[in-house]
Amino acid sequence: MRYLRTVSTRRLLAMIAGVVAVIAAGTAIAVASAGSGPKPPPESLARAVHGALTAPGVQGISARISFTNHLIGSTNLQGTDPILSGANGRLWISNDGQMRLELQSDNGQDAQVLVSKTGFWIYDPSSNTVYRGTLPSGSHQGKHADKVPSIAQIQQRISEFVQHGNLSGAIPSDVAGQAAYTVRVSPKHDGGLLGSAQLAWDAARGVPLSFAIYARGQDKPVIQLKVTDISYGKVPASDFAVSPPPGAKVVTVNVPAGKAKAAGKHARAHREVTGAAAVAKKVPFALTAPKTLVGLPRRSVSLIDMSGTPAALVTYGQNLGGIAVIEQAAQPQASSGGDHRGLSLPAVTIKGATGHELDTALGTVVQFSARGVDYTVLGSVPAAAADAAARAL
Repeated sequence: MRYLRTVSTRRLLAMIAGVVAVIAAGTAIAVASAGSGPKPPPESLARAVHGALTAPGVQGISARISFTNHLIGSTNLQGTDPILSGANGRLWISNDGQMRLELQSDNGQDAQVLVSKTGFWIYDPSSNTVYRGTLPSGSHQGKHADKVPSIAQIQQRISEFVQHGNLSGAIPSDVAGQAAYTVRVSPKHDGGLLGSAQLAWDAARGVPLSFAIYARGQDKPVIQLKVTDISYGKVPASDFAVSPPPGAKVVTVNVPAGKAKAAGKHARAHREVTGAAAVAKKVPFALTAPKTLVGLPRRSVSLIDMSGTPAALVTYGQNLGGIAVIEQAAQPQASSGGDHRGLSLPAVTIKGATGHELDTALGTVVQFSARGVDYTVLGSVPAAAADAAARAL
């Protein structure tokens, strides 16, 4: 995927990590720290979830947070970046859809995320870059959207889930001095490098308090965003009245529109083309897509749109233990003077072709070009497995 070569890999990862932080701040899955504060009474998971869904709304949230990011190994990081290496910070959320997240670095350059009613921006201080986008219009809320499932319905969904994954009960906990319930989720099989995820929420208010994802076999989180101090109440409008530093480079992020707006003829045509033979007729290169890859059977071949260029997405295996391959017509080589001040990616050789590899705690991405095609191999697998898959193409 040439886009990852022409745009600074470091900046792209910073943007992705920032968006993850936005999601985590709003939906928060996490490790509940064991403390000496109050704990709620024991409760079934179905009743605890129902209580969170029916809890009275809060006017706003002001909190201090701790963000941990061990996704990228320290040997690949250079310098201090609060998004890539983690940091302490502050969080504000209003009841009208606004959110502000601030991660404080040691050198005084803070990473910022601001979400308004119509758009968002993410500021990466190490590259002095602002990633800005517009949110889709329309809330799509209705009577059914506000209907809370009954305890019996929640229990039924839990029973269906445990056929495929492991799910703890509602564990009474104390998070940031608040009585909370914690639940842990893990895959039963085909989980790749993912070990588990945890979610903790305020037992009285249903507000998420912490988020963490663990790699397989690890007892410390790879990604964690948790509240260390929290207060509830209306948040002043002045707390959201912030702007990116003047002079920062601006990168526009295109957010997918709703289904109604995205259903153009071009988009429909790409979504509907599946199968190796059909996709091969639509792409301007010789499609590889072997029937098996490192012992994994091919499951699907789909036509996708890569910034206006037709490409192929080929999947192998199933669930998180599988591997995905993106094939796209090779683009002109980008200049070698890219910005990698905060990230150093090792080079790999794929049958004589030089590529680059991003090896993380939760998966690997390998990129290389051969026979006029750009290949991206990615999966929640170790680097050795991704390299083997790349060499088998």
